[in-house]
Amino acid sequence: MAISASDVKKLREMTGAGMMDCKKALTETDGDFDAAIDFLRKKGLASAEKKAGRIAAEGVVSTYISADDKTATIIEVNSETDFVAKNEVFTSYVEALAKQINENDYADVAALNAAQSAIEPSETVEAHHKAMIAKIGENLTIRRFAKLTGNVVVSYIHMGGKIGVLVNADCDQPNDNIKEALKNIAMQIAAMNPSYVKREEISADKLAKERDIIVDSSLADPASLPKPILNAVIAEAIEKNAWTDADKATYEEQKNNKFLFNFLSDEAVQALRDIAATHKAEYLENKIFAGLVEGRFSKHLKEICLVDQTYVKAEDKENVKQYVEKVAKDNGVKFELKSFIRFETGEGLEKKNEDFAAEVAKQMQ
Repeated sequence: MAISASDVKKLREMTGAGMMDCKKALTETDGDFDAAIDFLRKKGLASAEKKAGRIAAEGVVSTYISADDKTATIIEVNSETDFVAKNEVFTSYVEALAKQINENDYADVAALNAAQSAIEPSETVEAHHKAMIAKIGENLTIRRFAKLTGNVVVSYIHMGGKIGVLVNADCDQPNDNIKEALKNIAMQIAAMNPSYVKREEISADKLAKERDIIVDSSLADPASLPKPILNAVIAEAIEKNAWTDADKATYEEQKNNKFLFNFLSDEAVQALRDIAATHKAEYLENKIFAGLVEGRFSKHLKEICLVDQTYVKAEDKENVKQYVEKVAKDNGVKFELKSFIRFETGEGLEKKNEDFAAEVAKQMQ
């Protein structure tokens, strides 16, 4: 299929990979963005986790919690400009929507739009929303919402509504200390953006896929390969004339230099990647390489699993799990994290590129 320039640009913004690498990834995967991201990750050309792309759209995330702290709602409403996102009329409107959702049950945004507005009972939510668009003077979009219930739920709003978090816990006596601890954990989630509460939530298929990506990305990073493997790959590159004479000469001159890869050409490094990839099964039997992979895999899991992350407010580098256990012991209660929801304004959306000069000229005509 034909790959458009806008598709390449979008993938580049989502991954940080080069234009040609993005084009190749989309071509190889028939335009499937998720598959293209995995393709780039395996080549070591993209970040470890897709975090939903370039954050560009404006708007606000708001939360509402019931009086008993057992049910909470988080909502994202987008606007065209940051100026409107900070407008009190707009933020109050979003807060009112969150309250209405929390006090009712709606399957999705479409169901919410069809419901009677709690703000203006004579209208539907959709009709009142259109009136708000007219009043504020910008297009507004009710993008998404979610609800969370539990023994105790807390919320945290970061950067004036750019990021919102709900987190709930199983606790038999949710006192103020427990709520404060949950607020601290919500701040952790906002800052560190985990994908799961704990490793047990990750399916076997997902774990296998992540491990395979780490194996491939390790093979795509020749500079970090164990020395015996790297030497074997370089020897094969020279033997098979995969390197130019210039690169061979550079290697002979710089082979004892720890910055060797700063001197080799991009083509020479790519040749090493290609050769290493052909020995994947063989290298997995190598204990040193297998250890390298396991180390990277373990580090990756610590980054994406909340309870394994280093607690950001800890002085002794305890992880979140240890922090929760300490709080439970100090308060003599059962305290276990159950789930969380994190919304970041505009994640996965691309802000429209505005040519300000052209817009002014258009208005003057």
